Parts: sequence; C-alpha cells; structure tokens
Amino acid sequence: MSRMLFPLIAIKRSLEDVGYVAVDVFTTGNRDGVRRTLILLLTCSFSSLLLSSLLLLYLLFPLNYELAVAGGIAVCVEALLTVALFLSKRVRCLGILFVISMFMKKSRNLLLTAGTSLVVLRNIRNTLENTTGLVRSMICNLKAKKAAIVAPFSSYVEMLKWLGNMLKGVTDLGVVNLDSQLKVSPRLESDKFRWKLSEAEQRLNDTVKYVQALMSTVSSVTDRMFPAISFLVLMLFIALHVKKYCGDTKYQNRFMSSKFVVFDERRKTEGKPHVLPLTPEEEKLYAAAPSARPTTREGRAMLKFGVPVVSHFMAWVIFITVDALLYCFVDIVTRELSELEPFHVPLLMSIKGIATLVGIPLGEENHQKDFSYSVTLFEKECLPQPKLLLYNSIVPLAAILLTLFIMALMAAKVGQLRLMVCERFFPSAAEERVEYLHAKILRKRCKKRKGGDNCSLTSLYLKPHFWCPLLFRAKGDPQSVV
Repeated sequence: MSRMLFPLIAIKRSLEDVGYVAVDVFTTGNRDGVRRTLILLLTCSFSSLLLSSLLLLYLLFPLNYELAVAGGIAVCVEALLTVALFLSKRVRCLGILFVISMFMKKSRNLLLTAGTSLVVLRNIRNTLENTTGLVRSMICNLKAKKAAIVAPFSSYVEMLKWLGNMLKGVTDLGVVNLDSQLKVSPRLESDKFRWKLSEAEQRLNDTVKYVQALMSTVSSVTDRMFPAISFLVLMLFIALHVKKYCGDTKYQNRFMSSKFVVFDERRKTEGKPHVLPLTPEEEKLYAAAPSARPTTREGRAMLKFGVPVVSHFMAWVIFITVDALLYCFVDIVTRELSELEPFHVPLLMSIKGIATLVGIPLGEENHQKDFSYSVTLFEKECLPQPKLLLYNSIVPLAAILLTLFIMALMAAKVGQLRLMVCERFFPSAAEERVEYLHAKILRKRCKKRKGGDNCSLTSLYLKPHFWCPLLFRAKGDPQSVV
C-alpha cells in the first residue's frame, strides 16, 4: 500500500511545484531557463484559448457568423493574445483583472443595461404588437360591418317585393287589371366613411412600420455593438485602476496584506516603531487581505451593490406585468367574442285574404313568409390573435439576476482580490503603498496620543487636589488628609 502512495505523493508534489512556478513566472515575468519559459508559454496559450472560445461562441450565436469565418477570427485572436500575454506582464495583469472585474460595479451596470434592453426589445415590443393587432381587428370589423349592414336591407327589400306580388293578385279583377311594378335597390355608400377607414389604416401601418424598423435597428446594433463597447469600457476602467495603483499611494490603501505584516515585523526586529497588533478602532478601518469574514464596511458595500439591482428588477417586473395583462385582456376578449352567438332578428310576414261577394264570404287564403336574419357583433375573421413572450424574456433575465446575486455576494471581496493581483504584478508599487500605510497609522497614533496628553493636562488643572493637595485627596490615593 505504501509503495502505491509514494508515486501519488510525488505526482502531487510535482503538480504543486509546477503550479507555483506557473503563478510565479506569470506574475513576475522571470523567464530564466527553458522550463520556466515553456510553462509561461503553455499558461498564456491556455488563457488565450479560453478567451478565444468565448469569442467563438459570441460570433456563432448572437452574430450568426459562418463557422469558417468565426473560427478564423477566433484563431487569429488566440494567436495574437498568446503573443501579447507571453511578452507583456501588464497585459497579463489586465487579463486577470478583467476576469475579476466581472464581479465589480461596472459589470453590474453592464448587466443591468443588458436586462433593460432585453425587456424593451422583447416585452415592450410585444406589447406594441398586441396593441396594434387589437386596433387592426377593430378596423377590420368596421369594414366587415359596412358590408353586413346591407343584409337587413336586403331582407326588407325581399319583404316589400313579396308584399307587392300579393297586392298584385288582389288588384287583378278580371275586367280591370291594375299592373304595378315595385323596384327597390338598396345602396349604402359613404365616401367619407371609407376615406376615414383608409386613413386610419394607413396611419396605423406607417406607425407600426416605423416602430418595428426602429426596434429592429436598435436590437441589431445592441446585439452586435454592446459586448464590444462593454469590453472596451471595462478595459478602460481596469487600465485606470492599474494606473492609480502604481501612481497614487492613497488609492484604496486600507488593506493589511502579507507584505504589510512582513514589513512591520522587519521594523519590529530593527527596533523601529511598529503598528501590529492594531487597536479595535483601527481594525474597523483597516481590514486584513484576504479575510473570510465580511466586515461592516463590506456589508454596506454589498447593500449598496444590490440597491440598483432591486430598482431595475422592479421596473422589469412592471413592464413584463403590463405585457402579460394586455395579453390576458386581448385573449379574454377574443375568447368571449368567438363564443358569442349571432343576434337573431325574427321578421315574419303574413297576409290573410278573404274573398266576399255581396257580403257573403266565398273563400279564405293565408300567405306567410319568413324574412328573419342574423347579425354578428364581431366578425370571426377579424378577431385579434395576441402573443406572449414570457419565456423568451424571463429565462435570460433569470440568468442575469442569478449572476447579479452571485456578484453581490462576492462584491465585498473583489476589491481585495484586485489589490492582491496588482501587488503580485507590481511589487515595487506595493512596497511604497505598504510604507505609506504604515507611516499613516503611526501618524494617527501620534496625533491621538498628543491629543490624549493635552486632554489629561487640561482635566488636571480643573481638579481641586491640584491646587489644594492638603485639603483634597485624589481618587486612588491611599493616604488620608492630615
């Protein structure tokens, strides 16, 4: 059993050594020897491979590039990125900070903007389309009603013609024949009504085309330009962070790193003033880096990070709810109108004729005919067909909210990680920052000590035993007054 453990332990140790060498050569850029150069090249190649894979997925799916074109662009970017990472320590630092900065406020703002764009381009667009469909159905129904109005008049015309034929039989006396012709031609035309409908439909079509073209343009530009602009903005903020770290010793200099501990121990060994351990008041101001337990300041940072997320989430919920409510309204109206039976208008005509001769009835005839008709309140072919796109918007928004939740939990520690990375890549700037923070703590302690001495002397002047020690006794003095 022990013989089997020895190779595993050796492999583990060799992997730890390779990992330590990879981190050291990646941060320091010291390529002394073929082994360290090869490890740096492999590390840079692996890092560029991950980033180029993300670029390949972005080119294939959101931008719909061909596989050959997207693959060629990804390979070229991977080769250029590998060379840049291998030659420049600052590029390697920017790459690591880019990954870490995905959890910072700038990334939060970019994700919130992406979520808002998603809601605007999908839910609000769907709301406009459902509203447009409702208006189109109303115009369609008005056009259909114009043709349906003729149907009752046709029934009345048929009734009058039938009545004329009946009267014609009554007026035929054999000797004198009264011949009459009844001509009724219903005509329902309104040029103003037709012009109003055409104008309303034309305005609706123009408005819908303009809105759809505008939203399609915005959607296309957003899908193609937003990630690139976001990347450039994020890299700009990272470069400014590195510049401030190297040039300004006051910039976010409130963390106790391992270099600070070593520096303070060295001063203590040399007999010079040291600051560790810190006082309880100083521990609240200067946190150890890295520290697993969140401080009060980090808790406030998490709350501050989450306030814009909550406000944007409420706005998203409002827009999605309006879209869903409009869909439910149109769907209920469509369902109720489709189930509504046509109105039946009964119109029965009957004529009773009695033939008499000198007051003596000779015969009786009954004539009856049905001229009833039906009227529909809303034409079935004009019923609106609403759409609901909750799945297309809720799933991406859920992914964005989950990412923002993880970022909120890690936001308190990301600042420490960025400073630790800069400390590894820029040791000379880290030493200057350590010396400045150490001197700052010492200055504050000296000012506080001098202020305490002044307060003690002032309070001593106001004590009665200072002026009359024979008559008054200070607290804590065991001797009695003689």
